[in-house]
Amino acid sequence: MDFELSEEQEAFRDVARGFARDEMAPHAADWDAGCVFPVEALRKAAALGFAGIYVKDDVGGSGLSRLDAALIFEELSAACPSTAAYISIHNMAAWMIDRFGGDALRRRILPKLMTMEHFASYCLTEPGHGSDAANLRTSAERRGDHYVLNGQKAFISGGGASDLYVVMCRTGAPGPKGISTLVVPKDTPGLSFGKKEVKLGWNSQPTAAVIFENAEVPVENRLGEEGEGFRIAMMGLDGGRLNIGACSIGGARACLEMARDYVRERRQFDRPLADFQATQFKLADMATELEASRLLIHQAAAKLDAAAPDATKHCALAKRFATDAGFRIVNEALQLHGGYGYIREYPIERYLRDLRVHQILEGTNEIMRMIVARKLLAEA
Repeated sequence: MDFELSEEQEAFRDVARGFARDEMAPHAADWDAGCVFPVEALRKAAALGFAGIYVKDDVGGSGLSRLDAALIFEELSAACPSTAAYISIHNMAAWMIDRFGGDALRRRILPKLMTMEHFASYCLTEPGHGSDAANLRTSAERRGDHYVLNGQKAFISGGGASDLYVVMCRTGAPGPKGISTLVVPKDTPGLSFGKKEVKLGWNSQPTAAVIFENAEVPVENRLGEEGEGFRIAMMGLDGGRLNIGACSIGGARACLEMARDYVRERRQFDRPLADFQATQFKLADMATELEASRLLIHQAAAKLDAAAPDATKHCALAKRFATDAGFRIVNEALQLHGGYGYIREYPIERYLRDLRVHQILEGTNEIMRMIVARKLLAEA
C-alpha cells in the first residue's frame, strides 16, 4: 500500500484545483441562483481532459484511472458540487459508450463528447422504477435495423440540454436479463422532454423527464448485446458511485475549511469559538470522517481499476459512507456558522443543498446497504 500520490497525480490534481478555483468558484453562486447550465465552463474543463477521464485516448479521452478520477472530482466539487456532478455523469455515459460500443459507434460519437461539443446523459430511473431498476418498463421493439422505443425516464440530469442519452430499455423478458442499452441522439423523432424540474440543489444542471414515443434508434447504437444492458448500467454505476462520493468529499472539505477559518475569527464570550473544547471536538470529528471517506473512496477506486472481485461491494460501501459523512460535515459546518451559515451571503447553504442528493442518486444509500449486506452474507 502506498498512500502517496505520484508526481503525475499531483500534477493533474493541481490542474483541477486551479481550474476549480479560477473558473468555477467565482461563478458557482450565480449558476445556482440563476439555474445556469455553464456550457462555456464545462467546455473549458473538457479542454483539460475532464470530459473523458477514463475513456481511451484513441477517441480523445484521457485514459486515466478511477483513482485519478476521484482526485479530480474532489477538487472540482470543492468549488461547485453541482457542476462537478454533471461532469461525472457525462463521464459515466461516455465510458459506457467507450467500453461497450462498437468501434464505428465509438469513433462517431466520442470525439465530440470528449470536447463537450456534445453532452451526454444516463437514463435508467423511471417514474415507477427508481431503486427497482431491474423492472423498468421503457420498451424497445426491434424492427429490422432499428428499435422502436417507447416509455419515459425520470429525473434525468442534463434532460433537454444533453445531445446524447444512454438509455436502459426492455428488449426481452421481465427482469434484468431482458434489458438492453441504446444511445439515443437528441434529434431523434419521437424523443421529447418534460418540464425542467425545480430542485433543492444541483441547480447548475437541468433535470427533466425524457420521453420516447415511437422513437426509432438504429441497432448499431446498441451497447453490447441484447440482454446485457442491466449489467452495463450497473458497471457504469460502480464508477459513478465513486465519483459522487468524491464530490461529497470535495464539498465537505471546502466547508470544513470555511468552518475552521470562521471559528478562528468569530468571538463569543470574549473568546474565539476555536478556543472552546466543544468546537475543537466537532472539528476533529469532521476531519476524521473526511479522511475516512477519502480512504474508502480511494481503496474502492483501486479495486475497480484492478477489476477486483469485491469491487462492487467496496464501491457501494464507500459511496454510502462518503455521501452520508459529507452531508454531516457540511451540516456541522453550517451549525458552526450559526445564522450566517443559513443565509446565501455565505456559501455553506449551497453546499448543503447540493450534497443532500448524493445520498439518493447513483443508488440510494439504503440500496448501498443492501448490496454490501448481500455480498457479506454470500461470502464463505
